[in-house]
Amino acid sequence: MNPSFSRRMLWLLLLAFVVIWFGNLEYRYLIKPDEGRYAEIPREMVASGDWVTPRLNDLKYFEKPPLQYWATAVAYEIFGQYQWTSRLWTALTGLAGVLLAWFTGTRLFGRKAGLYAALILGSSSLYALMAHINTLDMGVTFFLTLGIFSLLLAQQESAHAYRRNWMLLVWAAMALAVLSKGLMGVILPGAALFLYSLFNRDVAVWLRMHWVSGLLVFLLVAVPWFVLVMRANPEFFQFFFIHEHFERFTTKVHGRYQPWHYFVPVLLLGMLPWTLLMLDALLRTWRGSTARAHTFSAERFLLVWAVFIYLFFTLSSSKLPSYLLPMFPALALLMGKQLAGMTPRRAFWLLVPVLPLLLALLGVAAYSDRFADTPMQREMYGAYALWLAVAVVIWLAGLVVALVGLRRGNKMTPVVVLALATLLATQIGVSGYNTIARERSAYLIAEAIAPQIKPDVPFYSVYNYEQTLPFYLKRTLTLVDYQNEMAFGIGQEPHKWLATVDALAAKWKTDTGAYAIMPLFAEKILRDKGMEMKEIYRDHQVVVVVKP
Repeated sequence: MNPSFSRRMLWLLLLAFVVIWFGNLEYRYLIKPDEGRYAEIPREMVASGDWVTPRLNDLKYFEKPPLQYWATAVAYEIFGQYQWTSRLWTALTGLAGVLLAWFTGTRLFGRKAGLYAALILGSSSLYALMAHINTLDMGVTFFLTLGIFSLLLAQQESAHAYRRNWMLLVWAAMALAVLSKGLMGVILPGAALFLYSLFNRDVAVWLRMHWVSGLLVFLLVAVPWFVLVMRANPEFFQFFFIHEHFERFTTKVHGRYQPWHYFVPVLLLGMLPWTLLMLDALLRTWRGSTARAHTFSAERFLLVWAVFIYLFFTLSSSKLPSYLLPMFPALALLMGKQLAGMTPRRAFWLLVPVLPLLLALLGVAAYSDRFADTPMQREMYGAYALWLAVAVVIWLAGLVVALVGLRRGNKMTPVVVLALATLLATQIGVSGYNTIARERSAYLIAEAIAPQIKPDVPFYSVYNYEQTLPFYLKRTLTLVDYQNEMAFGIGQEPHKWLATVDALAAKWKTDTGAYAIMPLFAEKILRDKGMEMKEIYRDHQVVVVVKP
């Protein structure tokens, strides 16, 4: 290890990293749809006391398993229901992945490689971004990573007991990945291992899986919730296993179809500022690792895993940028190994091309208001431009300092500086999103109307469902002529919604009191149906009314 990086310096580095990592969890408003959805489902678990059947807006919601809901609900119970507690699981699993990369890289490739791997992973743009946005992808990425990294460590162990313990952790991690996001938790590792053993002519690894004890651990962790939820909800099996898995991958039913090249810019930009280092590491790993029969190669497995994840989701009919996240820890290990053995001069030339890219990004930030479609957006984008400019300037400064250090023959300190600058720039850019949150968050709506909302009075949501509003109001809404992702839950409990605005007009007359939120165009429709309404909130998108 670099003499300048003593144990004390490493602890200070970790402290700085953690402060930046967790510093803005509460600052930002929740953004629809994902952050609202995954904050609200755990809130309803706590409110109802039912931790078996997930519900969104009091309707059965079986699209995903419950592990993250449970973790967030526990955070709510301990710390309270805040924006930061709703994001805590995502941030914690993201940081745990960085620490896991450090530990595994150190065990497999040496101390420097482990530290480089952690720095690269924690400052890769897409990974750092998704570790602070409340979706399920970071949680499942951590458990998939725990599984494959434990497999690598198990294969390095000669003592039977240590190998068995690592393999049991592999099975437990796969079970937790299944509870995080479904069958991909076992399908992806199994398919990658099959491809690895095929390409590397290594079938011996299958004999070291500890099948009996491993399957027992997997079943004990993964199966109980599925048994309980299917016992309480017989309709669960068809929706979860057929609709949410088979149809999601093979059809365009979820409306997320993108062309085959969709992930190319996602990967290249998402790995910044380490993109060229990634390409270099992939090429050198392919050329440098040799296939020796019956000998496990950690580098080859990591290469197979990364390429397989990319191709698997490229072939899928459902694509989102975050689907590539499971690639990043594996890539970080390969990159950390390459960077540890690389001269500062070579590292310099792999980072120099990022400089003009960041200068171009600074220019784009300065004119971001030109992407606006309305005067309101022009005002918001103009405010966001300042945040983006500050973020890019910090990123540029970190890159310049790193390049100067590399030219002088140093390597560890420049990499640390660039990693921290990238993470800080990402956090500033994410925090600045509050300036345009009026279009994507109901925080301001809730803040304005909450003092007037009584919990026992019906609240209708017409033609739309504002995902973040129930969390901020701490109550559910009655949907009117709107289903979307809640169509399945409505089909199971149709009495919990109103199919038409005519039904709402009839119900409105009999309610002693009521509230409604609707798009602006809907107000005239409802008034034409004879509904008496008093406006209590209006913005450029919605109006909220109360029955006078």
